Amino acid sequence: MSSTLNAFGQPVGLPLPGWRPPPAPPRTPMAGRYCRLELIDERFAGDLYATASEDVDGRTWTYLPYGPFATEGDYRRWLVATCLGDDPLFFAVVDTASGTAVGQAAYLNIKPGQGSIEVGHLHFSPRLQRTRAATEAMYLMMRRAFEIGYRRYEWKCDALNVPSRTAA
Repeated sequence: MSSTLNAFGQPVGLPLPGWRPPPAPPRTPMAGRYCRLELIDERFAGDLYATASEDVDGRTWTYLPYGPFATEGDYRRWLVATCLGDDPLFFAVVDTASGTAVGQAAYLNIKPGQGSIEVGHLHFSPRLQRTRAATEAMYLMMRRAFEIGYRRYEWKCDALNVPSRTAA
């Protein structure tokens, strides 16, 4: 297997015949056996605040640039100001057994021309952590990205975030 060289003689990989930039990720639900991901909106604020508040000391927010939130109103204001755009594109993770929103995840740094998309803004409540639904949520997001034509799926993790590194 050989690679293509650029104008500087550097290897840059094999061309991908017929590859076309993918569309933006659809804003439609992703359904699995244990969870479904639904485009986030205000209707999920109460559940997401309540389930996140089960983390009484707030440690699940340590590696995010926001949270924990003192009140549901604070959380709701943040959600409306931050989570309703196209990039990042936020989804609520809804537990299928209970119908309760138990976490959030987003696509971000969406670059169709480069075929790359990132997953981030992950906040999994204690109810979601280390469950089949948590694993399935990440699988559903990855599957969708590749099915619609993205070539790169990125996830970044703070090197000090041992729980997330272990989960990955």
